[in-house]
Amino acid sequence: MMRLKTLLIPALSGAIFAWLGWSQSGDLAPVVSKTVSRTVDLPAEILPYLTVSLHAKVPGYVERVLVDRGSPVKEGDLLIELTAPEMQAQIAEAESKVPVAEADKLQAEAQLAAVRSTYQHTAEAAKTPGAVAGNDLILAQKQVDAAQAVVNSREKATAAARSAVSALQTMLAYLKIAAPFDGVVTDRLVHPGALVGPGGADPALLVIQQVSHLRVVVPVPEEDVSGIVPGARVEFSVPAYPTRSFSGTIARIAHVLDQKTRAMSVELDVMNRDGALAPGMYPSVKWPVRSPRPQLWAPKTSVVTTTERTFVIRAHSGQAEWVDVKKGVTEGDLVELIGNLKPGDMVVRRATDEIRDGAPIQPSPKKAP
Repeated sequence: MMRLKTLLIPALSGAIFAWLGWSQSGDLAPVVSKTVSRTVDLPAEILPYLTVSLHAKVPGYVERVLVDRGSPVKEGDLLIELTAPEMQAQIAEAESKVPVAEADKLQAEAQLAAVRSTYQHTAEAAKTPGAVAGNDLILAQKQVDAAQAVVNSREKATAAARSAVSALQTMLAYLKIAAPFDGVVTDRLVHPGALVGPGGADPALLVIQQVSHLRVVVPVPEEDVSGIVPGARVEFSVPAYPTRSFSGTIARIAHVLDQKTRAMSVELDVMNRDGALAPGMYPSVKWPVRSPRPQLWAPKTSVVTTTERTFVIRAHSGQAEWVDVKKGVTEGDLVELIGNLKPGDMVVRRATDEIRDGAPIQPSPKKAP
């Protein structure tokens, strides 16, 4: 029995002295406040700034195709000519109706002038009492109103005939298809002799894309959308040029998350002056992650994670205090902390759950240089 006591006393004494040693001093580190400034690699997609599939507005046969795939075009350049001989016959028929309508209008105006003259003479005679019956004057006025209505109708018919000619001439102009903007023909789908026409079922004739100005669409994860800065410059690279860096400006933000990916689409404006980039490429974007306000940081070794909780040990009034936290991103030896902390709080640098909540704790004395 005496031998057992002899063995236990030194062991207990060592444990007590070790506990007292920790209660006297501890290696503490301050909680610091700073903004997050880092980059993450995000996949993206390059799209043309403008793209259009050209269709025929009127039915006709393809007579000439003046461009092919890869052809650069300027706004207003003639691309395709169609032919539709029946449209000339329709225009001639419509033009023949214009003089007929004008003749009808002139006849109506002459009838209006006649009945108006009759009314004026009747009204003049009515000034003499008993010369003209009152009903005759009223009848003459009604004839003037009726003739005026006929003239108005003939004027509208003449305008309609002229509009029909103008509309057909406008449709005739659609037989020549021009480029709507500066770009490149990326696909040609018809050849001379093909019958084309309007409607969704008809295939496109050409596809034109603007490649001198591009959109880089970046899906930004939900946790990083708060740091989006409109107008900021963002760098990216493409597999075709692994040693070259490109950049674009944040220009458009979707302001809505995709329900499947939980990401927000952000578009970069990129000027592709040398034509190195092409729509369809998948660049890797160095996306800048910026927090909207300063965050709290502490050494990664200060965070204790158990099966029940994640916490740091704060020195408070000479005692250890467990403070529950959530970990954010890491930067070097520091980790972002979310919890009931404030800048300047002192936490145990190398924390462990063996340091119990409420245990005495003091900062380690500074070593002499």
